[in-house]
Amino acid sequence: MTVPNTPAGSTPGPDPYAPVFPPQPTARAERPPLGPELRIGAVITAAGAVLGVALGLLWLWLAPRVGYAVQDNHILYRDPEGEELIGAAGVFSLLGLGLGLLTSLGAFLWTRARGGGVSVAVGLAAGGLLGSVIAWQLGTHLGATTDLRAHALSVGNGGTFDGPLELTAKGALMVWPMTAMIVLLFLSATFGKREPDRPPYWATPGPATSLQKSPEE
Repeated sequence: MTVPNTPAGSTPGPDPYAPVFPPQPTARAERPPLGPELRIGAVITAAGAVLGVALGLLWLWLAPRVGYAVQDNHILYRDPEGEELIGAAGVFSLLGLGLGLLTSLGAFLWTRARGGGVSVAVGLAAGGLLGSVIAWQLGTHLGATTDLRAHALSVGNGGTFDGPLELTAKGALMVWPMTAMIVLLFLSATFGKREPDRPPYWATPGPATSLQKSPEE
């Protein structure tokens, strides 16, 4: 393109309207490989299942039991106004709360350098729920028998025995995974890896705004 007002026979100068920097092709964002993400989620889920065994044993050890007494061939509560059933669910919830804090903190510290990811959150939710179910089943199966009549016959009239361990509030199973998700969200927002800020728009190089003067001017 010939610059306007250029004398005949002279060599045309550079185009003042040409951009300073030629347009660069837009780089496509590379997706992270799927294998490491699945591996991290599987490890966190497996850790939750293992900790579920520990939760079940702790619940079996710490939870209060419902006491029964056999009188005149009748099975009665030793403490009619007792709160053992509520206490068992409360102990399970407190233990799940502690494990939710522990697992979310451990997963965050383990994956902090790589910036976490969806696999961490999914692994914590799945592992917490799986661990809670394992603990519930383990505690109830290792506790006393659910056949109160057979237990009463074994102790005889006037005897006492402890009832089976029960989880009356099934919502306690969600305490662990919900706590882990909330704590992970807090840790990621407060201490998580952040991307560098983009430069302001005025620092971005743009097209030339000044025109070169012709020799006749």
